[in-house]
Amino acid sequence: MTTKGPSHKQVIVSMNSEAAGRFLKNSSMHIININRALKNIKLKIMVDFICVEDKGIVISTNNIALPSDL
Repeated sequence: MTTKGPSHKQVIVSMNSEAAGRFLKNSSMHIININRALKNIKLKIMVDFICVEDKGIVISTNNIALPSDL
């Protein structure tokens, strides 16, 4: 799911809290890999940071991601 607010853009990825915790242990490496993949497919979207919410992780980006781009 993608949401847009006046000052942020987010992609919400649903997962359980255990999986989200394992994912966040290496979040900086995941950000690097996601940004590399986005650059390789010639998108102008870059991931700024990743944080944990109740039902999954939230990936904040610098631009709106279309569902067809993900």
